[in-house]
Amino acid sequence: MLESLFGVPLDRLLLVLLSTAGVFATVITYTRIAGLRSFSKMSSFDFAMTVAVGSLVASVAVAQTTLIEGVTALAVLYLLQVTIALLRRFSPFKQAVDNTPLLLVADGVMLRDNMRRSRITEDDLRSRLRGANVGSLDSVRAVVLETTGDVSVLHGQGTVDPALFRDVRGAHRITEDG
Repeated sequence: MLESLFGVPLDRLLLVLLSTAGVFATVITYTRIAGLRSFSKMSSFDFAMTVAVGSLVASVAVAQTTLIEGVTALAVLYLLQVTIALLRRFSPFKQAVDNTPLLLVADGVMLRDNMRRSRITEDDLRSRLRGANVGSLDSVRAVVLETTGDVSVLHGQGTVDPALFRDVRGAHRITEDG
């Protein structure tokens, strides 16, 4: 009866249920061990980690991968993520793994060379500025394309702390006092 209702054998549904619960518990356990950075978007590698974990969880949930294969693959991913997070402390490794933030706007001026380099169009940028509640390009102190692909917008009056832009390519274009 149930089999004809769902169109799937009952034992397969049970397998999906148990596998999903098992992989979910595994993700929680591994995240507690490895730390919350496992799901942060602090770097491109962290973002890739989040996507990979989601893909593995989905694969196990729909029984394309066995629970033990999924748990093993997740263990390898978490181990890689922790290892790379530790190795990122060394500059050459960090440069190999991470993107570098890029300045797109400095003191109200769009930096078209950097926009071309990052393949960000003026339409993309205007959309992000509107999303950041910017009323005038003149009020924008800086727009930075972050390592994760997010866009940070600093607007308003006041002094800009150069330390905030230490790792940003093109930061020399920002004046300290606007």
